[in-house]
Amino acid sequence: MQDGKPYIVTRYEHKKLGRGNAVIKTTVRDIITGTVGEIGFNSGSKVEEINTVKRQLQYLYHDQKNAVFMDPKSYEQVEIPQNVIKEQIVYTKEGESVNVLFWDDKPLSLELPPKVTLVVRETDPGIKGNSASNVYKSATLENGLRVRVPLFVNKGQKIRVDTRTGEYVERAN
Repeated sequence: MQDGKPYIVTRYEHKKLGRGNAVIKTTVRDIITGTVGEIGFNSGSKVEEINTVKRQLQYLYHDQKNAVFMDPKSYEQVEIPQNVIKEQIVYTKEGESVNVLFWDDKPLSLELPPKVTLVVRETDPGIKGNSASNVYKSATLENGLRVRVPLFVNKGQKIRVDTRTGEYVERAN
């Protein structure tokens, strides 16, 4: 909570310059409006924490405005606006269970594993003997995400993608 508004920290950087105090630069997202901004803190600053609740929900589908989840215990459907989870929803498959973080019945974010396994839907074929250096090609995955993959990755193979950066990590078995 900062200046009466709830924020979620998406990135932070700790800087210590010379003899002065350390400064912590944060990239934050306003929970209510979804706007992204930067806030700087001195090393001795204090912030008010907000109480959050984690609920496990099943992802059903999404449309232009909302993603729809279902509580498997009560069968209650929860609609989460796309602007709140647009970077995270691409890593979630229909029917999959996911932890959703709430603050006062307002959804904040999805809790994703650091890596997810996805199938390559479309990519150019690799050329034999072209693997001497780290050369990458573009690939479209089953969720529509476009990633740079090594030349040896082919259509239909499973790969692991880092959910924090959206980059290729490794081939999956």
